[in-house]
Parts: sequence; structure tokens; C-alpha cells
Amino acid sequence: MRYEAIDSGLFINNRKRLITLLKPKSMAIVLSNDVIPSNADGTLGFRQNNDFFYLTGIDQEESILVLFPDFPDENFREILLIRETSDHIRIWEGEKLSKVQAANISGITKVLWVNSFESILRKFIFEAEQVYLNLNEHDGGDWSFQTRERRFINDFKQKFPLHKTERLAPLMRQLRVIKQPLEISLIQKAIEISKKGFYRMAKFLKSGVFEYELEAELTHEFLMNRSRGHAFHPILASGASACVLHYVTNNNICNDGEVILMDFGAEYANYNADITRCLPVNGRFSKRQKEVYQAVLRIMKIARNMIVAGNTMDKLRKDIGKVVESELIGLGLLSKTEVERQDPDAPLYRKYFPHGISHHLGLDVHDVGSRYETFKQGMIFTCEPGIYIPEEKIGIRLENDILITKKGNIDLMENIPIEIEEIEDLMNS
Repeated sequence: MRYEAIDSGLFINNRKRLITLLKPKSMAIVLSNDVIPSNADGTLGFRQNNDFFYLTGIDQEESILVLFPDFPDENFREILLIRETSDHIRIWEGEKLSKVQAANISGITKVLWVNSFESILRKFIFEAEQVYLNLNEHDGGDWSFQTRERRFINDFKQKFPLHKTERLAPLMRQLRVIKQPLEISLIQKAIEISKKGFYRMAKFLKSGVFEYELEAELTHEFLMNRSRGHAFHPILASGASACVLHYVTNNNICNDGEVILMDFGAEYANYNADITRCLPVNGRFSKRQKEVYQAVLRIMKIARNMIVAGNTMDKLRKDIGKVVESELIGLGLLSKTEVERQDPDAPLYRKYFPHGISHHLGLDVHDVGSRYETFKQGMIFTCEPGIYIPEEKIGIRLENDILITKKGNIDLMENIPIEIEEIEDLMNS
């Protein structure tokens, strides 16, 4: 792979922790993702199923993991099935992983070719009292799309209608939400690459530059540092476009006097960074731009200190809502009287700050984890307040990634410029 080899101990430990959560005499089946078609004979490329990667480290299509910790023959309690290289594949796509390579990556000794899956399933299925099957249960996911997992679940239930199935996703969420030390280091690597991209864009930005040129600079820096590219489609929104939360066309010109909102992040070894910075196109913020920027920065610093063990997302959102209200009153966007008379179920600040303050981060940019659970040591969250004023063509959002530890939290992006003086010095040095 493009990224450096990952210690197989991470995946071995992840499987061990999963096994402790399975019911007795259970089998778990986890599939890799599809290669998604585009048009004609083209594809959109391949991105591994994050649960599959978490358990195996295998970054290849047409792969299957079978776990059956109570199977009578101990040699078959962990099986990895991978795609065999044929002469056709070798000519058109190149070599796929060998069994030895797959074993070294995953730490699984029993590696078979994927075309033997049916015979393996027949060997196992009638010894299992229940079978754990996986599905994307993220509340923001597209459940209408027929993924490989959905197709397999439908086929499995048709073939084995009397077998009891269990949901694997809640167990994977329980595991993945707490980041292991090696995972944290991979996220820090993605952050470091993102920092390099930010510096490159800051040096390149000037009046007359197109947003897509900044995207090109960012992409170049990512690829030069062993990233496969963007963690998500980057937002490079100048002027009024910064008030569009998911503006991703990046087609407009950056004009003198505007502020450009940059929401981006590098992917590294399937792990992600998520950062937002705002830069003045001409290198200096106007008085009003500074006022809004400082308001957002004050909100961010308060919110960052609230992302600690024992807090909850709902409490964080409500507490920060009060801070946002105060800042909007200070900016002249709301009046104290209006706020006092508002419907508490429809707070007025949402007009200028319509999105959430934070989300889990990891293998997914909006990573698995319940918005209702208590914050715990080892979780990583974003902290991303914003104020958007379409009538003034100003949109400011700032975002850092925060790790919760036993002694408090650590801002993983504290060394990336964010203060107004730092931003202006960077752009004018």
C-alpha cells in the first residue's frame, strides 16, 4: 500500500476485543466493500469497509473475514479469505495479496482464497447458534444503496431462514469509538499531512486565484506525503460561498477583500483528519471580519475545554448554544430581548450557526459513536463552531481535532496557526 506498514498487533488486538463481546457459539462474517461502478466499464475506485479494515488491516476488494471462536477445530476459528491472482488479473490489474502477505498484515494464520467461502460456510453454519452480520448503521448513512453487505444479508437469510442473526454494528461501534494508541498515531499522521497542505495553500492564496487551484495545491501535498488523497471532498469557499455549509464545487475566483473558508483533511492508512481554517484573500482581515473571526475563536476555545470525559454531546450543544447567543448579540446579529423571548425549542442562534459543534473522528470522518453516550478517554472529536452571515458575505468556521485523555484533552492541531496574528503573519511572511 501507499502508506507505511501497520503493526499487525493492532488488528490482532481488535479481533480479540471483538470476540469477548460475542455470544457463545457465535460466528461473525465481515465483508470488504464493493468496487463501485461509474459509467461504461469505469469504476469510482475502491475504499475498504472500515469495520473490515479495523479487524484485518486488509485493503483489498473481494475479501471476507470469518470468526468462530468456539469452533471445535481451533485451526478454523479465524479465517481470512482473499482474492486469488489469476493470469487475467495479473495482466490487467497486477498482483493481489499473496496468502503470506495477507497473513503478515492481518496476523491471521488461516488464509484461503475467497472462492472457497461457500464450502467454509457449509462447514461452519450448522455449528453456530447465531451469526453476526454487519451493516452500516450510521444515522447519516444512505440505507437505500444496495451494498455488498446488504446483498449478502438477503442471500444469507434466504439460504438459512432458521438461523438466528445478530447485529455486529453495535459491537464494532463500541470498539471503534475508543481509539487505540496506534490509531491515534495514524490520525496524527493524517493531521501532519493536512498541516503541510494548509501551509501550501496559505502561501499560494492571493487575489485572482481560483478555488480549484487551491484544491490542486492541497491534493499535490497530500499525495506527496503518502496519503491517497482527501478524507472528504474539500470545501474551499470564498466570499458568500462560505455561508453554504457543504459547498464543494470550488469553482469561484478568490477576490480581494474576501475571506475563504477551507474545510479539508488528509486521509492516511484509512484514518482521517478534519480541519477548518479561514484566510483573508489579501492577507489581512478587515475590522468586521476580525470581529466575526474572534467571536468564533472564543466559542471554539470554550467548546474545546468542554470536550472532556463525562460530558455528553447534547449537553455540549446546549451549553455552547448559550455562548453562541452571547457572541451573536455582541456582533449585533441578535438582540438580548429577542433571545429572551425566543422559543427554546427553536433557538434564534441557529440562523447563524445551523450545524453541530462536534462529531466523532476516526476511520470515518463522521465516525461511529452514539451522540447520546458519555464522552470517554480515548475518543477523538472535532470542535467546529461557525458563524455565517450571508447578507455580509462572511462565513467563518474553525475546526480542530480533540483527543480525550485521562488528564483532560489534547488539541491535536494546536500547532497549526489559528490566531488572527498567526494567520496574517503566515500569509505575509
